[in-house]
Amino acid sequence: MSFYIPPKFLDRLAVHITKNFLNLPNVKVPLILGIHGRKGEGKTFMCELVFKRMGIGVVYMSAGELESPDAGDPARLIRLRYREAGEWSRVHGRMAALMINDVDAGIGRVDSSTQYTVNTQLVNATLMNIADNPTNVQLPGSYDAEPTQRIPIILTGNDFSTLYAPLIRDGRMEKFFWDPSREDRIGIVNGIFGDDGVPKSDVEKLIDTFADQPTDFFGAIRSRLFDEQVRALIHTVGIEKISQTVVHSDGSPVEFKKPDFSLSHLMEIGEELVKEQRRIRELRLSEEYNEVLKQKANPLPAQTEPRVTAPPKKLSPACEYFMYYGNANHSGNDGAESATQTTEMPRGVSRSRVPPSLLSEIRSMTSQGLKLGIEYVDERRFRTGSWQCFGTFQTEGEAIAALNACLTEHPNDYIRIVGIDKHRTRIAETIVQRPHKR
Repeated sequence: MSFYIPPKFLDRLAVHITKNFLNLPNVKVPLILGIHGRKGEGKTFMCELVFKRMGIGVVYMSAGELESPDAGDPARLIRLRYREAGEWSRVHGRMAALMINDVDAGIGRVDSSTQYTVNTQLVNATLMNIADNPTNVQLPGSYDAEPTQRIPIILTGNDFSTLYAPLIRDGRMEKFFWDPSREDRIGIVNGIFGDDGVPKSDVEKLIDTFADQPTDFFGAIRSRLFDEQVRALIHTVGIEKISQTVVHSDGSPVEFKKPDFSLSHLMEIGEELVKEQRRIRELRLSEEYNEVLKQKANPLPAQTEPRVTAPPKKLSPACEYFMYYGNANHSGNDGAESATQTTEMPRGVSRSRVPPSLLSEIRSMTSQGLKLGIEYVDERRFRTGSWQCFGTFQTEGEAIAALNACLTEHPNDYIRIVGIDKHRTRIAETIVQRPHKR
């Protein structure tokens, strides 16, 4: 199978690796290249294809190795792997690299409740130190006077805004946002089905039909095609004998007939995968289970009298304006009625876009001690549920001001608010803006 490497990806990675092995006069070359983008776009796989094509040696690390019960182990491991890559380059006389996959899953801070450990601090400090002194990387308890071979570091992840800001600053890290164009996606998917005889026109129709899906979605379609062949093998051999047949075979591979790669069949399997994605988004069974557990742990006492709520907190003038006046354009009334709202805004306060009908819901969440999360997503990524976090806010005033800012900055995106309790359980979600239903 011949895979396609997008020229933009190949160029960026090859240039970064090569210039780290060159002695450029009076040029400070960043040691780290951070490749980020949404899930499933093939960042790691594309890196492996580039490494293979360039013929370089790679030492790999995963985000799971950046934490340990013993403080200092992950930082020491990074130094050890870096020196291993340098030794490989010296022995083989070729370029090498250190690659850490999904780094934001290991040392990223998603929100204020993410645990920040000593190892997280040490990993950040170690990567910054190596980036600043790439030829003097020592192991704890030993010192080598011989200069260390400079080795470029490649980091992959989804959201680099969760990383420690000094680590990703310019000079230490080059940032490369990987968002493949339609032409890139056609080339990649055409490579996936290249040996299967699928016409390029069918590949283009498949991509246009599932335009909001990541690249690995089409690899999943191809994998699902062979489920039919495996199922037929199980029925032929018998489910009682399939284990012995496959494991204790004579060594010859099992032969399958070519699956049906027609466009209609590919579309059918793609729709099945989309339905599975939709079920996960719609069910959210964990919320239901967590709600039941919380009710069992904290049963409400029997009440014979109405519950008395605490008086609302005092708000700033800006928030009071947002609460009681809102925006005439979002009040849901006709233009004539909206025109009657001529109340003067307080000085220094911009007109709010938060509809008054939503303010009571925000007040209810914050009065219960919930944090208010604000998320947004564009039209393309809405169907896959790839929401991006705008921020998490504790107080009512902060939440209203932030929601107003989000509505202003993202007028053509979907926006929702989420109630989050102290256990980080998502209690409620409300979509407050739809691009075509405002």
